[in-house]
Amino acid sequence: MAKILITGGAGFIGSHLARKLIDLNNEIIIFDNLDSFYSEELKRKNLEGIAPSDKYAFIRGDIRDYAAVCTALDDVGVIIHEAAQPGIRVSLENPMKTHEVNISGTLNILRAAVTKNVKRVVIASSSSVYGDTNQLPYREEDYPQPLSPYGVSKLACDHYAKVFNEVYGLSTVSLRYFSVYGPRIRPDLALPIFTNALVNNKKVKIFGDGEQSRDFTYIDDIVDGTLRAMTKNNIDGEIFNIASGKRTTINNLYLLLGELLDKKNIPVHEKEKKGEVRHTHANINKARKHLGYKPRYNIQQGLKQFIDWYQDNTFYLP
Repeated sequence: MAKILITGGAGFIGSHLARKLIDLNNEIIIFDNLDSFYSEELKRKNLEGIAPSDKYAFIRGDIRDYAAVCTALDDVGVIIHEAAQPGIRVSLENPMKTHEVNISGTLNILRAAVTKNVKRVVIASSSSVYGDTNQLPYREEDYPQPLSPYGVSKLACDHYAKVFNEVYGLSTVSLRYFSVYGPRIRPDLALPIFTNALVNNKKVKIFGDGEQSRDFTYIDDIVDGTLRAMTKNNIDGEIFNIASGKRTTINNLYLLLGELLDKKNIPVHEKEKKGEVRHTHANINKARKHLGYKPRYNIQQGLKQFIDWYQDNTFYLP
Protein backbone atom coordinates (compact mmCIF):
# COMPACT_ATOMS: atom_id res chain seq x y z
CA MET A 1 0.00 0.00 0.00
CA ALA A 2 1.11 3.58 -0.62
CA LYS A 3 2.07 5.69 2.37
CA ILE A 4 -0.61 6.67 4.88
CA LEU A 5 -0.53 10.18 6.27
CA ILE A 6 -2.06 10.76 9.71
CA THR A 7 -2.72 14.38 10.58
CA GLY A 8 -2.64 14.96 14.33
CA GLY A 9 -0.77 11.68 14.66
CA ALA A 10 1.00 12.73 17.85
CA GLY A 11 -2.33 13.10 19.65
CA PHE A 12 -4.42 10.59 21.54
CA ILE A 13 -6.33 8.92 18.72
CA GLY A 14 -3.75 9.59 16.02
CA SER A 15 -0.91 7.90 17.91
CA HIS A 16 -3.00 4.78 18.49
CA LEU A 17 -3.81 4.65 14.79
CA ALA A 18 -0.15 5.10 13.92
CA ARG A 19 0.99 2.25 16.13
CA LYS A 20 -1.67 -0.10 14.82
CA LEU A 21 -0.88 0.70 11.19
CA ILE A 22 2.81 0.07 11.80
CA ASP A 23 1.95 -3.26 13.42
CA LEU A 24 0.09 -4.08 10.20
CA ASN A 25 3.27 -3.32 8.22
CA ASN A 26 2.15 -0.02 6.69
CA GLU A 27 4.42 2.90 5.97
CA ILE A 28 3.12 6.04 7.68
CA ILE A 29 3.79 9.74 7.94
CA ILE A 30 2.66 11.73 10.95
CA PHE A 31 1.88 15.38 10.27
CA ASP A 32 1.41 17.32 13.51
CA ASN A 33 2.19 20.84 14.74
CA LEU A 34 2.44 19.74 18.41
CA ASP A 35 0.07 22.53 19.36
CA SER A 36 0.38 23.86 22.90
CA PHE A 37 -3.30 23.21 23.65
CA TYR A 38 -1.90 20.52 25.91
CA SER A 39 1.62 19.37 26.77
CA GLU A 40 4.02 18.86 23.86
CA GLU A 41 5.91 16.50 26.16
CA LEU A 42 2.90 14.18 26.36
CA LYS A 43 2.57 14.20 22.57
CA ARG A 44 6.23 13.34 22.15
CA LYS A 45 5.78 10.48 24.61
CA ASN A 46 2.90 9.27 22.45
CA LEU A 47 5.40 8.94 19.61
CA GLU A 48 8.13 7.16 21.56
CA GLY A 49 8.85 3.71 20.26
CA ILE A 50 6.14 4.08 17.64
CA ALA A 51 7.97 2.39 14.79
CA PRO A 52 11.26 1.45 13.16
CA SER A 53 12.68 4.31 11.11
CA ASP A 54 12.01 2.67 7.74
CA LYS A 55 8.24 2.58 8.41
CA TYR A 56 7.65 5.93 10.03
CA ALA A 57 8.37 9.59 9.40
CA PHE A 58 7.37 12.65 11.39
CA ILE A 59 6.72 16.05 9.85
CA ARG A 60 6.09 19.00 12.12
CA GLY A 61 3.58 21.05 10.20
CA ASP A 62 0.27 22.85 10.46
CA ILE A 63 -2.82 21.91 8.45
CA ARG A 64 -3.53 25.63 8.06
CA ASP A 65 -0.43 25.80 5.84
CA TYR A 66 -1.60 24.57 2.43
CA ALA A 67 1.89 24.41 0.91
CA ALA A 68 3.18 22.32 3.82
CA VAL A 69 0.25 19.93 3.49
CA CYS A 70 0.89 19.48 -0.24
CA THR A 71 4.58 18.78 0.36
CA ALA A 72 3.73 16.15 2.98
CA LEU A 73 1.47 14.29 0.54
CA ASP A 74 4.17 13.10 -1.87
CA ASP A 75 3.59 9.36 -2.48
CA VAL A 76 0.66 9.30 -0.03
CA GLY A 77 -2.31 7.11 -0.95
CA VAL A 78 -4.55 7.61 2.09
CA ILE A 79 -5.04 10.42 4.59
CA ILE A 80 -6.48 9.81 8.05
CA HIS A 81 -7.37 13.31 9.17
CA GLU A 82 -7.35 13.49 12.97
CA ALA A 83 -5.83 16.96 13.43
CA ALA A 84 -8.23 19.45 15.00
CA GLN A 85 -8.71 22.07 17.65
CA PRO A 86 -10.69 19.95 20.12
CA GLY A 87 -12.85 21.05 22.99
CA ILE A 88 -16.35 22.44 23.26
CA ARG A 89 -15.42 24.88 26.01
CA VAL A 90 -12.33 26.00 24.13
CA SER A 91 -14.46 26.70 21.08
CA LEU A 92 -16.76 28.91 23.14
CA GLU A 93 -13.76 30.92 24.34
CA ASN A 94 -11.93 31.08 21.02
CA PRO A 95 -14.30 30.25 18.15
CA MET A 96 -11.98 31.75 15.55
CA LYS A 97 -9.17 29.30 16.23
CA THR A 98 -11.66 26.43 16.13
CA HIS A 99 -12.88 27.67 12.76
CA GLU A 100 -9.39 28.17 11.32
CA VAL A 101 -8.03 24.79 12.40
CA ASN A 102 -11.08 22.61 11.94
CA ILE A 103 -12.74 24.12 8.89
CA SER A 104 -9.97 25.93 7.00
CA GLY A 105 -7.46 23.23 7.93
CA THR A 106 -9.76 20.45 6.71
CA LEU A 107 -10.43 22.36 3.51
CA ASN A 108 -6.67 22.48 2.94
CA ILE A 109 -6.47 18.71 3.45
CA LEU A 110 -9.24 18.09 0.93
CA ARG A 111 -7.86 20.52 -1.67
CA ALA A 112 -4.37 19.06 -1.36
CA ALA A 113 -5.74 15.51 -1.59
CA VAL A 114 -7.34 16.34 -4.94
CA THR A 115 -4.16 18.02 -6.22
CA LYS A 116 -1.95 15.09 -5.16
CA ASN A 117 -4.35 12.35 -6.35
CA VAL A 118 -4.85 10.82 -2.90
CA LYS A 119 -7.08 7.75 -3.08
CA ARG A 120 -9.11 8.29 0.10
CA VAL A 121 -9.47 10.75 2.98
CA VAL A 122 -10.96 9.50 6.25
CA ILE A 123 -12.08 12.44 8.39
CA ALA A 124 -12.53 12.37 12.15
CA SER A 125 -15.86 14.01 12.88
CA SER A 126 -17.74 14.15 16.18
CA SER A 127 -20.98 13.35 17.97
CA SER A 128 -21.06 17.08 18.79
CA VAL A 129 -22.67 17.72 15.39
CA TYR A 130 -25.98 16.28 16.67
CA GLY A 131 -26.48 18.74 19.50
CA ASP A 132 -29.19 18.25 22.11
CA THR A 133 -32.18 16.20 21.07
CA ASN A 134 -34.74 13.94 22.71
CA GLN A 135 -34.43 11.48 19.85
CA LEU A 136 -31.94 8.83 20.92
CA PRO A 137 -29.93 7.05 19.69
CA TYR A 138 -28.51 9.40 17.05
CA ARG A 139 -28.67 8.22 13.45
CA GLU A 140 -26.47 9.61 10.72
CA GLU A 141 -29.51 10.93 8.84
CA ASP A 142 -30.86 12.88 11.86
CA TYR A 143 -31.03 16.65 11.52
CA PRO A 144 -27.91 18.10 13.21
CA GLN A 145 -28.31 20.88 15.77
CA PRO A 146 -24.83 21.61 17.19
CA LEU A 147 -24.66 23.72 20.35
CA SER A 148 -21.06 24.92 20.11
CA PRO A 149 -18.63 26.35 17.55
CA TYR A 150 -16.79 23.02 17.83
CA GLY A 151 -19.90 21.10 16.78
CA VAL A 152 -20.55 23.55 13.95
CA SER A 153 -16.97 23.16 12.72
CA LYS A 154 -17.20 19.38 12.61
CA LEU A 155 -20.52 19.54 10.78
CA ALA A 156 -18.98 21.86 8.20
CA CYS A 157 -16.18 19.34 7.68
CA ASP A 158 -18.74 16.58 7.07
CA HIS A 159 -20.38 18.73 4.40
CA TYR A 160 -17.08 19.65 2.78
CA ALA A 161 -16.09 15.99 2.62
CA LYS A 162 -19.32 15.09 0.84
CA VAL A 163 -18.97 17.98 -1.61
CA PHE A 164 -15.40 17.01 -2.47
CA ASN A 165 -16.60 13.48 -3.14
CA GLU A 166 -19.51 14.56 -5.32
CA VAL A 167 -17.86 17.46 -7.16
CA TYR A 168 -14.18 16.51 -7.34
CA GLY A 169 -14.46 12.72 -7.24
CA LEU A 170 -12.34 12.42 -4.08
CA SER A 171 -13.10 9.34 -2.00
CA THR A 172 -14.04 10.65 1.45
CA VAL A 173 -15.49 9.04 4.56
CA SER A 174 -16.51 10.92 7.73
CA LEU A 175 -16.53 9.17 11.09
CA ARG A 176 -18.50 10.65 13.96
CA TYR A 177 -16.61 9.54 17.06
CA PHE A 178 -18.39 9.37 20.41
CA SER A 179 -16.55 10.20 23.70
CA VAL A 180 -13.31 8.34 23.02
CA TYR A 181 -11.31 7.16 26.05
CA GLY A 182 -8.36 4.92 26.85
CA PRO A 183 -4.58 5.07 27.36
CA ARG A 184 -3.00 8.41 26.42
CA ILE A 185 -6.35 10.23 26.55
CA ARG A 186 -6.15 14.03 26.52
CA PRO A 187 -5.51 15.21 30.11
CA ASP A 188 -8.23 17.89 30.02
CA LEU A 189 -11.09 15.38 29.74
CA ALA A 190 -13.31 14.08 32.55
CA LEU A 191 -11.80 10.60 32.82
CA PRO A 192 -8.19 11.64 33.61
CA ILE A 193 -9.41 14.56 35.73
CA PHE A 194 -11.56 12.23 37.85
CA THR A 195 -8.78 9.65 38.04
CA ASN A 196 -6.15 12.16 39.11
CA ALA A 197 -8.46 13.54 41.79
CA LEU A 198 -9.29 10.10 43.16
CA VAL A 199 -5.66 8.95 43.17
CA ASN A 200 -4.55 12.12 44.97
CA ASN A 201 -7.54 12.30 47.34
CA LYS A 202 -8.59 15.66 45.95
CA LYS A 203 -12.01 17.24 45.54
CA VAL A 204 -13.85 16.08 42.44
CA LYS A 205 -16.14 18.45 40.53
CA ILE A 206 -19.04 17.14 38.46
CA PHE A 207 -20.83 19.76 36.40
CA GLY A 208 -24.60 19.41 36.62
CA ASP A 209 -26.39 16.59 38.42
CA GLY A 210 -24.17 13.91 36.88
CA GLU A 211 -27.11 12.13 35.29
CA GLN A 212 -26.11 13.38 31.86
CA SER A 213 -24.82 10.44 29.84
CA ARG A 214 -22.24 9.72 27.16
CA ASP A 215 -21.63 6.94 24.67
CA PHE A 216 -18.10 6.22 25.86
CA THR A 217 -16.08 4.41 23.20
CA TYR A 218 -12.81 2.62 23.92
CA ILE A 219 -9.86 3.65 21.78
CA ASP A 220 -9.27 0.19 20.27
CA ASP A 221 -12.81 0.20 18.89
CA ILE A 222 -12.25 3.66 17.40
CA VAL A 223 -9.06 2.41 15.73
CA ASP A 224 -10.87 -0.64 14.36
CA GLY A 225 -13.70 1.45 12.90
CA THR A 226 -11.26 3.93 11.37
CA LEU A 227 -9.14 1.26 9.69
CA ARG A 228 -12.25 -0.36 8.28
CA ALA A 229 -13.31 2.98 6.81
CA MET A 230 -9.87 3.31 5.27
CA THR A 231 -10.17 0.10 3.26
CA LYS A 232 -13.84 -0.71 2.57
CA ASN A 233 -15.26 -0.28 -0.92
CA ASN A 234 -18.51 1.43 -1.92
CA ILE A 235 -18.60 3.90 0.98
CA ASP A 236 -17.44 7.07 -0.77
CA GLY A 237 -19.01 10.22 0.65
CA GLU A 238 -20.62 8.38 3.56
CA ILE A 239 -20.86 9.31 7.25
CA PHE A 240 -20.71 6.72 10.03
CA ASN A 241 -21.21 6.79 13.78
CA ILE A 242 -18.32 5.04 15.50
CA ALA A 243 -19.28 4.35 19.10
CA SER A 244 -20.04 1.67 21.66
CA GLY A 245 -23.78 1.99 21.14
CA LYS A 246 -24.27 2.14 24.95
CA ARG A 247 -24.76 5.04 27.37
CA THR A 248 -23.16 5.63 30.78
CA THR A 249 -23.98 8.47 33.14
CA ILE A 250 -21.20 10.67 34.48
CA ASN A 251 -22.14 9.60 38.00
CA ASN A 252 -21.78 5.94 37.04
CA LEU A 253 -18.45 6.60 35.32
CA TYR A 254 -17.18 8.16 38.53
CA LEU A 255 -18.52 5.28 40.62
CA LEU A 256 -16.87 2.66 38.38
CA LEU A 257 -13.56 4.51 38.55
CA GLY A 258 -13.70 4.63 42.34
CA GLU A 259 -14.33 0.90 42.50
CA LEU A 260 -11.40 0.12 40.19
CA LEU A 261 -9.08 2.41 42.14
CA ASP A 262 -10.49 1.36 45.53
CA LYS A 263 -11.14 5.02 46.33
CA LYS A 264 -14.13 6.84 47.76
CA ASN A 265 -14.46 10.57 47.39
CA ILE A 266 -17.86 12.27 47.38
CA PRO A 267 -17.98 14.63 44.37
CA VAL A 268 -19.08 18.26 44.44
CA HIS A 269 -21.73 19.20 41.90
CA GLU A 270 -21.44 22.55 40.17
CA LYS A 271 -23.44 24.42 37.56
CA GLU A 272 -23.60 22.85 34.12
CA LYS A 273 -21.34 24.27 31.43
CA LYS A 274 -22.78 25.96 28.35
CA GLY A 275 -22.54 24.12 25.03
CA GLU A 276 -22.67 20.65 26.58
CA VAL A 277 -25.45 18.30 25.50
CA ARG A 278 -27.46 16.30 28.01
CA HIS A 279 -27.02 12.89 26.40
CA THR A 280 -25.14 11.22 23.56
CA HIS A 281 -26.00 7.79 22.24
CA ALA A 282 -25.16 6.39 18.82
CA ASN A 283 -27.08 4.11 16.55
CA ILE A 284 -24.24 2.09 14.97
CA ASN A 285 -26.30 -0.07 12.62
CA LYS A 286 -24.93 1.66 9.54
CA ALA A 287 -21.32 1.03 10.58
CA ARG A 288 -22.15 -2.57 11.41
CA LYS A 289 -23.72 -3.10 7.98
CA HIS A 290 -21.27 -1.29 5.71
CA LEU A 291 -18.00 -1.49 7.66
CA GLY A 292 -18.45 -4.73 9.55
CA TYR A 293 -17.82 -2.68 12.67
CA LYS A 294 -18.50 -4.37 16.01
CA PRO A 295 -17.31 -2.74 19.26
CA ARG A 296 -15.55 -5.16 21.58
CA TYR A 297 -15.24 -3.17 24.82
CA ASN A 298 -17.95 -2.30 27.32
CA ILE A 299 -17.33 0.51 29.81
CA GLN A 300 -16.08 -1.79 32.58
CA GLN A 301 -13.55 -3.50 30.31
CA GLY A 302 -12.36 -0.22 28.82
CA LEU A 303 -11.91 1.48 32.19
CA LYS A 304 -9.93 -1.51 33.46
CA GLN A 305 -7.58 -1.19 30.47
CA PHE A 306 -7.23 2.54 31.10
CA ILE A 307 -6.49 2.12 34.83
CA ASP A 308 -3.89 -0.59 34.14
CA TRP A 309 -2.10 1.77 31.77
CA TYR A 310 -2.51 4.79 34.03
CA GLN A 311 -0.93 3.12 37.04
CA ASP A 312 2.15 2.24 34.98
CA ASN A 313 2.58 5.79 33.67
CA THR A 314 3.10 8.08 36.62
CA PHE A 315 4.29 10.91 34.34
CA TYR A 316 0.63 11.42 33.51
CA LEU A 317 -0.17 12.44 37.07
CA PRO A 318 -0.26 16.20 37.79
